[in-house]
Amino acid sequence: MGTMGIFKLVTVALTGLLWSTACGQESIGAKSDGKQKMLSLAKDNRTDYVIMVSPGDIAANTAAKELAQHLKAVTGAEFPVMKPEQVKSAPVIAVGASAAKKLSPNLDITISKLGNDGIVIKTCGSNLVLTGAEGAKRGTLYAVYEFLEGTVGVRWWTSRENFIPRRTNLEIPSLDIIYVPKFWSREVFYKDVLENPVFATISRSNGEWEKIPAEYGGRCSIVGHVHTFYKFLPSAKYFKEHPEWYSEIGGKRVGENAQLCLSNDEMRREFTRVALEQLRKEPDARMLAVSQNDCLNPCQCPACLQLEKQERSPSGPMLKFVNQVAEDIEKEFPDIYVLTLAYQYTQKPPLTIRPRKNVIVQLCTVDCSFLQPLATGPQNEAFRKDIEAWSAIAPQLFIWNYTANFFNYILPHPNIRILGANARFFANHKAIGLFEQGDAGSACGDFVELRAWLLSHLMWNPSLDEKALFKEFMDGYYGAASMPLMQYLDVIHDAAEGRKVYLKLYMADVRWLSLKELNQADKLFDEAARLVKDDPVLSRRVRKARMSLDFAWIKQYKALRFEAKAGGMTFQGPSTAAIAARCGDFLKSAAEFDAKYYSETRLLKKIEPGLRHRFDTVPPKECEGLAEDEWFSVAAEDFELWGGGTFVEDPKASAKMAVNVKISRDRPGRVAQYRIHPMLKGLRCYAVVRCAFKERAKKDGVAFETGIGNSNPRRDRPIPVQVASTMDSEYHTYDLGICGPEDNLVWIGPVANKDIEAVYLDRVFFVR
Repeated sequence: MGTMGIFKLVTVALTGLLWSTACGQESIGAKSDGKQKMLSLAKDNRTDYVIMVSPGDIAANTAAKELAQHLKAVTGAEFPVMKPEQVKSAPVIAVGASAAKKLSPNLDITISKLGNDGIVIKTCGSNLVLTGAEGAKRGTLYAVYEFLEGTVGVRWWTSRENFIPRRTNLEIPSLDIIYVPKFWSREVFYKDVLENPVFATISRSNGEWEKIPAEYGGRCSIVGHVHTFYKFLPSAKYFKEHPEWYSEIGGKRVGENAQLCLSNDEMRREFTRVALEQLRKEPDARMLAVSQNDCLNPCQCPACLQLEKQERSPSGPMLKFVNQVAEDIEKEFPDIYVLTLAYQYTQKPPLTIRPRKNVIVQLCTVDCSFLQPLATGPQNEAFRKDIEAWSAIAPQLFIWNYTANFFNYILPHPNIRILGANARFFANHKAIGLFEQGDAGSACGDFVELRAWLLSHLMWNPSLDEKALFKEFMDGYYGAASMPLMQYLDVIHDAAEGRKVYLKLYMADVRWLSLKELNQADKLFDEAARLVKDDPVLSRRVRKARMSLDFAWIKQYKALRFEAKAGGMTFQGPSTAAIAARCGDFLKSAAEFDAKYYSETRLLKKIEPGLRHRFDTVPPKECEGLAEDEWFSVAAEDFELWGGGTFVEDPKASAKMAVNVKISRDRPGRVAQYRIHPMLKGLRCYAVVRCAFKERAKKDGVAFETGIGNSNPRRDRPIPVQVASTMDSEYHTYDLGICGPEDNLVWIGPVANKDIEAVYLDRVFFVR
């Protein structure tokens, strides 16, 4: 297997990051051809250079300080930072637009040419210019970091881990580089980047969530961020007086879990007034979000429906409304863009209405497969058609992309191969902003350090070679362990691709990984650990990376044993004792490495009791004496939760943990569900549930509903469980019937019974 097998190609390591410039000039990191003049910035730990910066530019002064500190770390030499009037005859490194102009008055560094983030890196005789545009906030900082990374060889792997080359003598070639990033809004939504503003700037990430201070250039602020209909016009404030401002659903106006009536001009005027009020409070904002709530239920009043019918899409009324707001916003804020969503029901563009020049349409890849490239993958044909249609009519787009498994951050999520291709696909379809939503809540996701580093470089320059970037990070960060870890990533990616997995945003498990592949992955991690066993830093990095594989074993272990026994195969995985020990080690590592959230909204500590007791539970009494291949149990923490379900500690539960599916509004429907493994088809299913009741609860009525079904809730066959059967607050077993060929879900949910305080699901089990 080749070292670059993950990308199906073997490449050579590069001397630098080889940024491609917009004008085809010399690339950063290129070596001299032996004929050009080399600038000697330091010799024998000494330098004649001074760093010149004007005092009025806050970000440029930060950049000058960063440059001086890093050059000292590389060369051992002190690079004095001086104001222009203090510089006499020494050669200079001019940092920032003002200093650059003093050194080279004819230098074209206007903001119209470079924008806020464009950079100039240029040698002028024996001097060096590192700057952004005049009046820009971040360009100079980016020029300094680009120079340090691409020419000097500094690497920032994470906010705490870097590589500083030691060079007693530092020479650089002649440089003449102008680069303007394709995406002017870039956000790497990973925990390490979000929580460390300096590292965000080093990563050239400047999005809304990254609270970067002014001295590091600030951020691209979006007033309202997203889903602003109820943010700007909360129904609690307006609905009573103006129900006509809100969605009409089934002939009735609703102010909850719905949208606004986009044909109502009075509503639009108030919405615009509030939006302008918010903009005046945020003078540094670049965009205003005017976007639908994160739900369905667009307005069905006659006026809205008529326009929707004319435009053959609900995006018709939406875009007309957004254009009208944007026209009014432009009168006071001509430089502000209005950002709106093409999402869920508005993803298909309208027939004739076109976005105004100050409107940005934001598409979300929420329903895509993250295993196949968006540009070519057959699984992504629908989204591809939508983005092509929008880019044909919109002046600019913004992309909300997903790079993690939101059901389980820690499990393997094989999407690394497509990250570069997707970034280029977005850039080629008018995207000027890119939000890469990753594992923001956890430091222990699937190779999160690699993903954040790789994505930040690809967002800065999509034309970079992701294969070379991947190998550079793996070699630099994991050292001698790099080769087996790259081979491990090959195993994971090849398994998913070979089975044509539809790698969704929400993946409850990794059942697409076979026992053979997990065993192979184990051996590769064992080899990686062996190669760095004498290096505590690298050993720790490998141990952290292994958490993803360990969690896959923990979650799949019982299913793999059942499958092996039922199929008459030899189980070559860990023993029960070994997997229980690994589960304990996993929990220790999770605490050490700050795992925090294991999914978008759920803390790992919430399912820790279930994990801790996962391998010491006793069989249900209905399965006592049965062979291992005759019954299979699903623990509470293996259920997907929707609509307010929570994991709770419960000493009465078999693993000391249960799912409480009782939500406050008593709204019936699925709250917890388990996706039935194909090997369980034809088996009889049972649910183990108990209820908690309020005082003087009535003994009649239904306590909860459960059943077996499939992806269409309308085809559920709910089994109503009577209050009388669970009045003693103890766990009882309920027979749900045999799993048929079309069944793929076991579910449980509440009913509208105010006498019930909680409904606890311990587990479900299947019997042959």
